[in-house]
Amino acid sequence: MRALWNSFKIAFAMYSKIPMLRADWTKENMRYVMCFFPVIGAVTGALLYGWSFAAPFLSQGGILTSVGYVLIPIAVTGGIHLDGLLDTADALSSYQPMERKLEILKDSHAGAFAIIVGICYFLLSLGVWSELGQEQLLVLAAGFVLSRALSGFAVVTFPCAKNTGLVAMFSDAAQKTRVRVTMVFYLILCCGWVLAAQPVYGGALLLGAALTFAHYYHMAKKQFGGITGDLAGYFVQVCELVMAAAVLVVARVMG
Repeated sequence: MRALWNSFKIAFAMYSKIPMLRADWTKENMRYVMCFFPVIGAVTGALLYGWSFAAPFLSQGGILTSVGYVLIPIAVTGGIHLDGLLDTADALSSYQPMERKLEILKDSHAGAFAIIVGICYFLLSLGVWSELGQEQLLVLAAGFVLSRALSGFAVVTFPCAKNTGLVAMFSDAAQKTRVRVTMVFYLILCCGWVLAAQPVYGGALLLGAALTFAHYYHMAKKQFGGITGDLAGYFVQVCELVMAAAVLVVARVMG
């Protein structure tokens, strides 16, 4: 039980900016970190849903509401997944051999392509969220759990690109079978929730997540030889945007 509690604290300390009690990053304490990764998504989704009720008192035009939808996930995570997106953008845009791409991922300096992709990502996110309404939020909030459940499943299932780094450390320390089963539980829970709440929007969200997950697997193996922490962050950010865009497309088709 103590190992579970410590894993919970490490998960929130690593993947969020939510204040958390300190825990030693020992192999025993890190066994179940991935099991609590989707809980951070649940917190993010709950905050977005709450913001949808609070924002109308602050903004009549809707822009501030959309900005909140875009920035709340970044505020919760501290931008750790966004950092992975930008590093991956630099690596992929280099068109260098695999070994050199892995070196670029470790480079702390942001290249031109990282900045370009970052600007485009925020503009596209703002555009998508500005077109979505509160009626889609029950499904979209669950997407933040779904993206992390898929990412956690990948950590204990996909090959790692290298034997060092956070993903390799968590993958090695994890009780892989138990973590995998836990991620499947989250996935089943998310699928059941979104399909029961809004079947059409939920189906679109699940399709977007599945396509992004397939892209993630093939891109990571082909370009990097496996996954890394940066690639995991890339997946979370892209998956969340694709899910929102998929729901928007279906909303427009239905409308």
